[in-house]
Amino acid sequence: MAKIHRKEIRRVLAAVLTAMALAGCGADEQPDYLQQGMEAVQSLQYEEALTLFKNAQDAGEDEQLTLRGMGLAYMGLTDYGEAVSCLESALHSGGSRVEDVDFDINYYLATAYYKNGQPDAAIDAYSAILALRPREKNAYYLRGCVKLSQGSFEEAQADFGEAVSLDDRDYDQMIRIYMALDEYGYKDAGTVYLQNALTENEKSISDYDMGRICYYMGDYENARNYLTKLKTATDYGAALYLGRTYEALGDYNYASDIYAGYVENDQSRAEIYNQLGLCRMKMNEYEAALTAFQTAMNIEDNGMMQTLKFNEIVTYEYMHDYKTAAALMSSYLRSYPDDTAAQREYEFLQTR
Repeated sequence: MAKIHRKEIRRVLAAVLTAMALAGCGADEQPDYLQQGMEAVQSLQYEEALTLFKNAQDAGEDEQLTLRGMGLAYMGLTDYGEAVSCLESALHSGGSRVEDVDFDINYYLATAYYKNGQPDAAIDAYSAILALRPREKNAYYLRGCVKLSQGSFEEAQADFGEAVSLDDRDYDQMIRIYMALDEYGYKDAGTVYLQNALTENEKSISDYDMGRICYYMGDYENARNYLTKLKTATDYGAALYLGRTYEALGDYNYASDIYAGYVENDQSRAEIYNQLGLCRMKMNEYEAALTAFQTAMNIEDNGMMQTLKFNEIVTYEYMHDYKTAAALMSSYLRSYPDDTAAQREYEFLQTR
């Protein structure tokens, strides 16, 4: 969310799709259009998904889940007005008793409101969640991000403080808060959260958490010291952050060795391949970079397809294969039409 964190939106949407464990039809029943629709959303086939969801409505499948799926498909198409309409209808189609699915829909609806230029409505959606579940730390964090984007620093800080108070050892959350504040020019305020995490939990914090917090604080020497204690050949987090630390220190060769050593044992982590590809690009090894990005794209449910596709295009540019880069960018923009940086890049590619 910071802006509303584009990275955070991708993270939340990926979590939405992963969480959609919808019950399938029995072997002797009609095709489950709802399930097929969600599979199409996961495959970024949003138009196809909408057709399947409409078929689900015609077949009398679960109306609330169908409308939720339609909302996600419209979000994928960046038609946030329609997404809002579908998700609001999904909320209203539920029963009188508030279920878990209603909270889920409110989370998605808040994102759609924000992307549709309705930040106040997004704040109200998070507030509605908190009214019934006052210990929902993620709602505090996300509401804080919206407030921060609207220039309400003090109010955002109050929400971030509530989120941290609910779990003062959730280092992932503290890092996200730091990144949000940093993005809006409040790096010093964000650093306070990281420093507090180190000082208040000094005796219990792991070498991994200590290392990555040092990394975000820019203390790369200490980050390296903590992370090298871990088994980076088999420990995903350790490999990712130690590699990033060496990248920050300018040693792309050693960073790429860490990533390459990890993927010898585990070929399921797209982010490791992505970082490996970025290192190869820094070293002008473009064919190797391309292999890394494309390998990651072939990982099922990799959760970062947009980033990987964009990096693939950039690699072709560096290889001076502008025809391939332009064709891939055209396809990319059909899937991610609201990426303004990619739109500008496509205009450049068309002149090559």
